[in-house]
Amino acid sequence: MIRSALKFRRAVLADLPAIVALLADDELGSAREAPWETASHRYRDAFAEIDADPHQLLCVAEIDGLIVGTLQLTFIAGLSRNGSRRGLIEAVRIARERRGERLGEALLTWAIDMCRARGCTLVQLTTDKRRLDAHRFYERLGFEPSHLGYKRQL
Repeated sequence: MIRSALKFRRAVLADLPAIVALLADDELGSAREAPWETASHRYRDAFAEIDADPHQLLCVAEIDGLIVGTLQLTFIAGLSRNGSRRGLIEAVRIARERRGERLGEALLTWAIDMCRARGCTLVQLTTDKRRLDAHRFYERLGFEPSHLGYKRQL
């Protein structure tokens, strides 16, 4: 990978099919995501809501015009930690054929820099318990498994 060819930018509506394909490109994602052809309206509605919110940033990483990664950042104001703002990183994906090129590291570094620029004092993320490679990756980047998270389907 030529680092100078890697660019990060805010996602646009035309990027949605590629982003959805990245989200669905593994065992866990393929069970959660619906095919673009049958669910594009739901993805478009979600994109519109994300894009309109100044506290959200849906990002794509691209090389030579091809989307090779994505993540979503949410900037959260809070009272705890002396009124600190935190950055929440979600839905991190790198194209299967580009893994191992340190693109994920570059994408996360960019996201952390964006959080700093927005005044965040903490960056947090969650990852599925079954994503052991992701756990090792995040820990290599300095993230600590400090909390136990819970979710409830509605």
